[in-house]
Amino acid sequence: MEVATVSGQVSDTELTLSFEAGKLAFQADGAVVGRLGDTMVLVTATCSRSVREGIDFFPLTVDIEERMYAAGKIPGSFFRREGRATDQAILTCRLIDRPLRPSFPDGFRNEVHIVGTILGADQENPHDVLAINCASAALMISGIPFDGPIGAVRVAYSTDGTWVAHPSYQAGDESTFELVVAGRALSDDPDSDIAIMMVEAGGTERAWDFYENGAPKVTEEVIAQGLEASKKWIRESIELQRKLAAKAAKPPIENIALFSDYQEDVMARVLEVGKAPLDEANKITDKKERKIALDEAEAKIIGQLAGEFEGKESQIKAAIRSLTKRLVRERIVNENVRIDGRDTTTIRPLSSEVGLIPTAHGSGLFQRGDTQVLNITTLGMPRMNQLLDTIGIDDSKRYMHHYNFPPFSTGETGAMRGPKRREIGHGLLAERALLPVVPSEEEFPYTLRLVSEVLSSNGSTSMASVCGSTLSLMDAGVPIKAPVAGIAMGLVYESGIYTTLTDILGAEDAFGDMDFKVAGTRDSVTALQLDTKIDGLPAEVLAQALQQAREARLKILDVMETALSTPRDEVNLNAPKIVSIKIPLEKVGEVIGPKGKVINMIQQETGADISVDDDGEVGTVVIGSKDSGAVEEALARIELIINPPTAEIGATYEGTVVNLTKFGAFVNILPGRDGLLHISKLGSGGRRVERAEDVLDVGQKIAVTVDDIDGAGKVSLVLVEPLDGSGASGPTSSSGSRSDSDSVRSSSTKSEYVSFEDEFERGLVEEFGDLGPQAENSDERSQRRSDGPRSRPSRRRNRR
Repeated sequence: MEVATVSGQVSDTELTLSFEAGKLAFQADGAVVGRLGDTMVLVTATCSRSVREGIDFFPLTVDIEERMYAAGKIPGSFFRREGRATDQAILTCRLIDRPLRPSFPDGFRNEVHIVGTILGADQENPHDVLAINCASAALMISGIPFDGPIGAVRVAYSTDGTWVAHPSYQAGDESTFELVVAGRALSDDPDSDIAIMMVEAGGTERAWDFYENGAPKVTEEVIAQGLEASKKWIRESIELQRKLAAKAAKPPIENIALFSDYQEDVMARVLEVGKAPLDEANKITDKKERKIALDEAEAKIIGQLAGEFEGKESQIKAAIRSLTKRLVRERIVNENVRIDGRDTTTIRPLSSEVGLIPTAHGSGLFQRGDTQVLNITTLGMPRMNQLLDTIGIDDSKRYMHHYNFPPFSTGETGAMRGPKRREIGHGLLAERALLPVVPSEEEFPYTLRLVSEVLSSNGSTSMASVCGSTLSLMDAGVPIKAPVAGIAMGLVYESGIYTTLTDILGAEDAFGDMDFKVAGTRDSVTALQLDTKIDGLPAEVLAQALQQAREARLKILDVMETALSTPRDEVNLNAPKIVSIKIPLEKVGEVIGPKGKVINMIQQETGADISVDDDGEVGTVVIGSKDSGAVEEALARIELIINPPTAEIGATYEGTVVNLTKFGAFVNILPGRDGLLHISKLGSGGRRVERAEDVLDVGQKIAVTVDDIDGAGKVSLVLVEPLDGSGASGPTSSSGSRSDSDSVRSSSTKSEYVSFEDEFERGLVEEFGDLGPQAENSDERSQRRSDGPRSRPSRRRNRR
């Protein structure tokens, strides 16, 4: 097969977007390698040639294979190979699926499999949007029936108020908001308008800091401008895909049949006998009663028509569903009345509550109509951050939100075997909505895990999870920047009329033409997700939907504030009390000690949990415990290590023997301060001691006097009282002067003392290596002996 390549400059950037077909994976129906910068993605599209028996839906599957070699890494798992898909990979799958699925013809039942393999990840250009464009391009050349192309772009809102296309990871982090937008052209005209198909958006981690420094906030008007701006870059991708298809498209796959859920005669009879009972059932406002009435009406219709259409019960059911959808939509457009009796702008009854779980660090219950979500916040030490093994630039995650959707929440039975893609996607959406208001680690040195338990579902549990998260965080004492609420909007387009719905039900989501979720504070948007099923969304309709969503969000925030208006002043009694301090990089080794001796001893003696890390420039010590007294004690001990008290020449101290060597003993006299008691000074009455172990034990308490402190800060000690044969010394002298017996030495002892400095240096070098002037205590010397020379401390020393 001939290789076809197309490329084009991305407007307003220095990037080039390219597509190549015909070189790799040529047995797939369609295969395209896309490149943006040095990020490369291979996406294949394959279609089955037959339809599985009994299937009544379109089986589209999207998989993303993130290969660690793309980023020059080896997987960190035990087996050293890639395992289950990461959250980012699952989110990318959903980003591809959502705009592609509506672009296949109605009645298409052949299985289609889209596989994206990340070949190169340059740590600058994200691969997710590139994968969307490559998936569309692969379908365009595959011969699979597909109403494309679909173009996609990520745009970032910079701190100076401009939208930047295809930002790098680093540029995205420096922006306040990011939009991922996918759409298709309304015609083959290069200048035709772009119909927005999908939007995934959220504020960045530093957005609030940028706002406080004067960056413009992301409002509903800014969002609308961003969607309009994105159309230029979407159009460029679409044109590039059309050029590729002109060069490499395969002929349409033969014998593709399109299926109808029901025949026209079946629909005619269902309309005749079922319209009245279905219409009456849909006027019942209570969900359970309405479902019972609809089931009874369906059973009655099937009973009436089963004999007439023998063997076509599935068609009768499909026709009943189609008629129900039509009746619901017509009532909304013509009468401005929805399934549960509300008008188009009314929110269902709201309630909020906090502090439900006594053992939890924070808990919040949010309910909107029949949708009920309980959120739990758990606070932990920074070492509990989630470690990420991905091909992106992030290696850890401090703030996590997990979403659980059990079958009982809809009154059904079902298997529970871990989170599905939908649950992961909903959890990440709610997580993204709160990210801009979560305090930084410097402000609040905790790891945060939030869990949303969906207890009852009837529309927009993801936005209820946003509201529950805010309540739970404030109940836990997390100083969030502002409360965040979310609302789900819908749209019905019928007979040329656009009707926007506030707070949609589950049925309205299924029967409507748009699912539009918006989360934010009182004055800015923090997250957004939009999916449409129609070609094009007029700007005025989008503006109305955004304004309606803002009005609803403000009402929800009012109700939430009746439960708790601001974060609690302190963290919950059950949560750990954590303090974080910065220390000089050269002090990191002293705090840890050789093989963790110092830090472990402090943890054991105080009961506090301590972690130490550094960024190559400064060290960070985090201390945590449920007992605030333990935190204070550990902090005091670490501060003494960082800023140890200074020994004074002539002062007497009761010290502790911490190390014995062949040239003497190291004695700790002050926190973080050791001195050398040379072996020449251990004997009494002129007697020379051959080994320090003969007269001293590690851990022994002895009284010593500071004899000298040299220019490098090394402390020389002498005994206050001579040691007896057992190693015990006499009583501690209260003065800073030496005893008479200690001041009288033999000539041999004096000659040994004269050479003390040389022997001291030789002994240190022989025992520990050349340390230079920084070594001030035996802990640091032992650290260097065990670890060897190093340019800077390890980044992960806090593992016990």
